[in-house]
Formats: sequence, C-alpha cells, structure tokens
Amino acid sequence: MSLESRRDVGVRELTARVVRASFLKGTLAIRVREALGPLFGDASFAEAFPVRGRPAVSPGALALVSVLQHAEGLSDRQAADQVRARMDWKFLLGLELDDPGFDFTVLGDFRVRLIKHGLEERVLDLVLERICGLGLLRAGGRQRTDSTHVLASVRVLNRMEFVGESLRAALEALAAAAPQWLAGQVTADWVERYGARIDSYRFPQG
Repeated sequence: MSLESRRDVGVRELTARVVRASFLKGTLAIRVREALGPLFGDASFAEAFPVRGRPAVSPGALALVSVLQHAEGLSDRQAADQVRARMDWKFLLGLELDDPGFDFTVLGDFRVRLIKHGLEERVLDLVLERICGLGLLRAGGRQRTDSTHVLASVRVLNRMEFVGESLRAALEALAAAAPQWLAGQVTADWVERYGARIDSYRFPQG
C-alpha cells in the first residue's frame, strides 16, 4: 500500500455551513479544527509507506481519526462509522458531507506501520508542536503522555470487539445446533449482551 498524498484545502464550504448551523456550541472535533487547523500532513508519515503499490488512505486523516477514536473510546469499526456518519468529524477532516470514508481495517494497518517504523511518537509530537507554536502550551507543565498509550488503548478496544463477536458467533452456532440445551444455559443477561453486534454500542469505561 503506497502513500496517497492529500493536500488540505480547508473545511468544505457546505460542510462548514451545515455543521455550524447544527452545532451551535461546537464539539471536540469542531473546536480542534478551529483552534489548531490542519494538524497532520501526509509527508510526516511518508516513510511508513512505500512509493509503489495500491494507494493508501491519507495518513494525516488516519492520524486525526486515531486521536478522536482514543478520545471517545471507539473501536476501529466504530471510528470508521463515525467518519461516514458524523458531520463534525467531516468538518475536522476537511471532507465533503457525502464522503464515504474508508474501511475500518486501514486503521489497524496504520498503527502497525507507525510502530514498525518507530513513528508512534510522531502524532503526539506534531500536536505539541502546533499547540506550542500557537502559544497554548508553555514549558514546565505536566509530563506528556506517551503516544503508545493511545495506540494500546485503541488496540484493546478492537480486541474486545473481536472477543465479543466471537462469543456471539459461537452462541448463534449453538442456537442452530442445540437450541433446547442452549435455552437452559443462557440467561436474559446473555441475550441482552450478545443479541446485537458488539459494535452497536459503546464499550464500558472500566
């Protein structure tokens, strides 16, 4: 997968107009874009992508999505759904309202590439550089949080989703093979927990 460069041309006019009319008090994504502008350029992650091959989703956009994903406690699938569904995320990413987004699997591939090329600190370094450049952060504050913590938290959420979906698939197979036996083993709590897809709700904080 090669690098597909994406030049940030600012927030799309229609996206900006609709978002500002819909979110009068703003959201985290809106405030980040308005206060910090475009945070991540694709060139900052170029060394993690080959020159040849299938074009990749913009690494700068994936870095932004990863930050919001960690802030809101989302799995990869949930984060990709937010890119498609939420106008404020499109505002932050500089996308048109009808942009289809990307497949959730590219987020996992992006993290693997960051770690493989030793770029896991790059995301946080770029954020700190922009904040300091705008005078929003001064020396002598709290020690920064390691970017690897962000990547690890997102990975845990993704594994939780895989485990939950595996259990749900096993229960569905048992329901087809031995419905009478399963009925005597499963409680109402199990039905509530595994009846719907794991990615259809947010994970617990604890």
